[in-house]
Order: sequence, then structure tokens, then C-alpha cells
Amino acid sequence: MAKLLIDVVIFLVSALIAVPLSIRLGFGSVLGYLVAGVMIGPWVLKLVTDVDSILHFSELGIVLMMFVIGLEMRVDTLWEMRRTIFGYGAMQMALCAAVMTAIFLAYGTPWRIALTGGLALALSSTAMVIAELQARGMMDKPAGRAGFGILLFQDMAAIPLIALLPLLGPGGATPAAEPGWLVAVKALVMLGAVVLVGRYLLHLALRLISATRAPEIFTAFALLWVVGIALLMESVHLSMSLGAFVAGVLLADSEFRHAIEVDMAPFKGLLLGLFFIAVGMSIDFGVLMREPLRVAVLVVAVVGIKAIAQWFLAPRFDVPASERAYFAILLSQGGEFAFVVLAASLAARVIDERLSSLVTLVVALSMVSTPLLLLAQRRFGQPRELLPEK
Repeated sequence: MAKLLIDVVIFLVSALIAVPLSIRLGFGSVLGYLVAGVMIGPWVLKLVTDVDSILHFSELGIVLMMFVIGLEMRVDTLWEMRRTIFGYGAMQMALCAAVMTAIFLAYGTPWRIALTGGLALALSSTAMVIAELQARGMMDKPAGRAGFGILLFQDMAAIPLIALLPLLGPGGATPAAEPGWLVAVKALVMLGAVVLVGRYLLHLALRLISATRAPEIFTAFALLWVVGIALLMESVHLSMSLGAFVAGVLLADSEFRHAIEVDMAPFKGLLLGLFFIAVGMSIDFGVLMREPLRVAVLVVAVVGIKAIAQWFLAPRFDVPASERAYFAILLSQGGEFAFVVLAASLAARVIDERLSSLVTLVVALSMVSTPLLLLAQRRFGQPRELLPEK
């Protein structure tokens, strides 16, 4: 217990020092959290070393963020966004994955590893992109809508990605592995069951709990709903963030929506900050020192290729010229779900530990690059209408 409290104090103190300083220097809060993680992590001050446990726990921040976004989304709104989600999302992911895979193949990488690396690096960071869009008030702008649709599609792409990985192993799918069609059926059945429960039982349960006039019990039930649905979705190989988003959408028409949103806000902000601290802690400077040139080339390639791909796709996504540079940088980093894909690839023996560490480092450093590139874009290339109001 004492160790846990000490870790909490370390996280809070590091955030209180690094984040205001980062904001003061114009880099934004996300870079501050990342730097805080680097400083307290296993490669600098070594104050906290259990990176994996912190990273898994901090994913609750992404879950709660997607839940709150879902609270603002009605089913009819999502239906209106179907072209953005399935059209733009599929187009962006297919192009980025194809280009990244082709580059791996050009360097003589076996096709199984090349495809796995291309798919992992095609994913962008939901946590970073949504946090930036909300901070800038861009969620309802064309770049924000296109970016959100792409991220939502990437979360839904979890089913085919996870189902594909065992087939890419050296021996193909093992007899114990579930066939891809069964994985997809289980996911669809679970999704249907959640929607039915949310539509016919959730609102009744909320009214009964609200009648107790115990605010802490109401908050506890809201947390149970979102975390429970996220875990159920993860059990059928869907992403937890997609499950949390669905849980929020099912409450979008509820009279308790605003009360729940207010209750979730403090948890969301703190846990999301913890996630970025954990990403900073996960940066493996051992790999960076052993292969600095290779890491630098890969980070530049990933960020550059994804930014160029988004720039050329932006007109098709109805993103106006004034927002295209912002949109291109916004989705140029690797994403947190890439860590999940890499772990699954390692378990399926598609890649080895060395390559997994390298790609994980590249993803983490690409996330560090985003706030720096956005700062440069705001300083030197941002149109006046996108500047924050004073």
C-alpha cells in the first residue's frame, strides 16, 4: 500500500512540474506528460519501474475519454458519419498500411513481418488525437470529424487484425487458435447483446439508482457500466475504447447524460495524463543508444509517410485547404493499439523480442513528435482562423 501511495505522489509531483512548464513554453500538456514519464521512468531517475502495469491501468483514461465522446453522439449522428467512418477510415488505413508494408519489403523484410509492421504503424493514437482536438475546439470542424471517423474505424479494425495475426505465424494458425470467422461472430453477438441491454434495461437501472439519492452510488454504477462494457468488448477481441464509445452512445439520449459526464470528467483527465506518462516511461533508451540511426530513420519515415498520405487524402475527406496541414500532422503518429498488435504478434511468433522493442520505441517517439510538429505548424503555418482565442 505504501509503495502504491509513493508511486501516486511521484506521478502527481512530476505532472505538476512538467505539464505547466510545457504549457508555458508552448508545447502543450501532452508533451509535458511524456517528458514527466521519461524523467521518472527506468532510464533516468528510476523512480517508477513497473512500466507495463502502469500502461495497462492508464488505458482506463482512453476508455473514459471515448465514453464521454459517446455521450455526445446520438445514433442518428453516427449514421450521418457512416461515410466518414467506413469510407475515410478504410481508405486512410489501407493506404498507410500498404505504403509502410512496401517500405519494409523494399528493405528485404519477410512479408509476414512487413505486413504486421505496416498494420501496426498504420494505426494512430486515439488518446493523443482526441485530446488535441478537444483542447483546440476542433471536434466539429472538418478535420476533427474526419480524424474522429478514421480513429473509430481503426478501433473497429481490431477484429480482423487480431484474427489475422495467428495466420502470419511461422506455422500458420495453430489447431488451438479460434478461426477468424468465429472471432467475428462472437464480437458481433457481444455487441448486439450490449446494445439490447443498454436499450431496454440501462435507463431503468439508472432511474432506480438515482432514486436512492446517493451520488457516490450513481457514480459507481456509471463507472461499472463503462468499465464492464469495455472489458466485455476486450474479451471478444474488440478494443476497450470502442466498447466504451458504444457504452456512451447508449446513454446519449438519457436524461442523466450531463450528470454522468460531470462525474467522469475528473477520472478521465487524470487517467489520460497517466497514460501519456506511461508512454514516456516505456521509451527504451537502450534500443535508442544501440541503433540511433535506424530508430531516427524509422521515426522520420513513419511520421513523414503518414503525414504525406493524410495530406493527399485530405481533399477526399472534405478537409478544407486551411486545415490540411493540421490534419496531416494530427494523425501522423503511431497509436497505443499498436502496442496491443505487437504483443499479439510476439505471442504468435510473427516477430521477435528485438523487433517488438524497436517498433514500440518508434511508436512512442512518433507520439512525442506530434506536439512538437503541431507547435511548429501553429507558429509558422497556421491560418488565423485556427489560432486559439485569447
